[in-house]
Amino acid sequence: MRIADVLRNKGAGVLTVSPEMTVAELLTGLATRNVGAMVVVGPDGPVGIVSERDVVRNLHAHGAELLEHAVADIMSTDVITCTPADSVDGVSGLMTNNRVRHVPVMEDGHLTGIVSIGDVVKTRMEELEAQQEQLEAYITQG
Repeated sequence: MRIADVLRNKGAGVLTVSPEMTVAELLTGLATRNVGAMVVVGPDGPVGIVSERDVVRNLHAHGAELLEHAVADIMSTDVITCTPADSVDGVSGLMTNNRVRHVPVMEDGHLTGIVSIGDVVKTRMEELEAQQEQLEAYITQG
């Protein structure tokens, strides 16, 4: 299965924030939208990604004053991306090897979606269930 299939099932909407937004505003967005990360987008496109993990690590280091800092101060700028043509298994390996839980999907230089580790696990579980059903049907018909 390809990432394009995952996006077709879950939708291609991507929640984004600007680098100037405060960490407090970011947290409001993460909480109200029930997501774990947002892509940081500047005038020319994606410039980073920021996750709950980034907030927690920086909160530990800087204390409550972090809430007034800009998202740019805590975002990850080394963003691991994939394309719609990439396989789900390949992206799963990418997530594991790079220890990331969210991977923006880029096509022709444009942000077209985002996949999370939850999306990857759900897709893999659906594939395994379909294979099991096929095997059971094969055995009972044989």
